[in-house]
Amino acid sequence: MLTISSMKSLIAPPFAHTPLSLYLTKASPFATNSNFCNPTTLQTLRFIHSISKPIMASPKLIVRNRSLLTKTSNSSSSSGEIHVIVGPMFAGKTTTLLRRIQAETEKGRSVAVIKSNKDTRYGLDSIVTHDGVKLPCSALANLSSFKQKFGSDAYDKLDVIGIDEAQFFEDLYDFCREAADHDGKIVVVAGLDGDYLRRSFGSVLDIIPLADSVTKLTARCAFCGKRAFFTLRKTEETQTELIGGSDIYMPVCRQHYVGGQVVVEAARIVLESQKSKCESLCVE
Repeated sequence: MLTISSMKSLIAPPFAHTPLSLYLTKASPFATNSNFCNPTTLQTLRFIHSISKPIMASPKLIVRNRSLLTKTSNSSSSSGEIHVIVGPMFAGKTTTLLRRIQAETEKGRSVAVIKSNKDTRYGLDSIVTHDGVKLPCSALANLSSFKQKFGSDAYDKLDVIGIDEAQFFEDLYDFCREAADHDGKIVVVAGLDGDYLRRSFGSVLDIIPLADSVTKLTARCAFCGKRAFFTLRKTEETQTELIGGSDIYMPVCRQHYVGGQVVVEAARIVLESQKSKCESLCVE
């Protein structure tokens, strides 16, 4: 007759490395001589033994999983980035963009810079900071034409795309999403987040949900020297897109923006009144 010790030695190997061996203790009903030979007990032990065997994955399943992991890894390694630089005029947005582009160039990456062809202040073949620093660029009416004009092969080799004066591009959102999400490009965008009325300018704010980082720059208030978050238009023109420099715009803090708007509005009313009087006199 089998003893308890001999029974344990027989059944221990299959359960040595599984939690199911906890069932085979002295407290277990299966650990008695009378129960061990019971047909019901033997059937139960066979069931426990069968489910305790390690489940071997099929080679085909392993290969499929490995290819899936490889595909995912390659996809993540080729994913792009979007970095947004915003702020009022004279805050150094273009300077910050050029520094980033220069840093990427020093890393050995291929770069290209785009600006709107609406900005003709310093020519169409370069972007220029207010300090006079220049960098060659492509001047375009829209971003969707960039890939075709730059060339498909050259575009595929690009690592970084810089976009200056981004507020003038209506297709900014679609271009940035496609370039970063599908083409694996690093896109650095610089532009005004608000117009002279402190309202959203173009599509710059629309791409913030897409961005990996957002940098909000400030200038110095032209009146008091404090941090300037806003752009004040000094002339009476009311169209949103009015390209100009310090002859038309100045950076201001909140206090002087509010006060300046009152002064500008008052001046505009006076000028309009004088213009009307002049026109009436001319008619007479």
